[in-house]
Amino acid sequence: MIRFNKTYFILASTIFIIEVLIALFVHDRFIRPYVGDVLVVILMYCFIKSFFFWPVNLTALGVLLFSFLIEWLQSINFVSKIGLGHSAFANTVLGNSFAWLDILAYLIGILIVLIVENYRTRKIFI
Repeated sequence: MIRFNKTYFILASTIFIIEVLIALFVHDRFIRPYVGDVLVVILMYCFIKSFFFWPVNLTALGVLLFSFLIEWLQSINFVSKIGLGHSAFANTVLGNSFAWLDILAYLIGILIVLIVENYRTRKIFI
């Protein structure tokens, strides 16, 4: 069911701005690679929830699986295979190297989503 949720949209927009600021100004070995990956799954979740009234668990699982897909595409050097290896934009958006710690960061991000949603709705997720 499609419907606009202003709260999720504001959250997604705020996280997007934070992600852009991290990408532009943070050049370390922790915040940019790992906090950025934690935030990106939360960003995707909030963006989807901005427009779709889907169950929390289904949305979170979909975002997590999509994140895993992107990471797998990085493992097979997909950006280069489609001829965009020279594109800074493609390498930034899709990434260009697989890392198990990225998988962990995505899991932590989705866990944060589930904890916050559980607290917000006071429901138990099974």
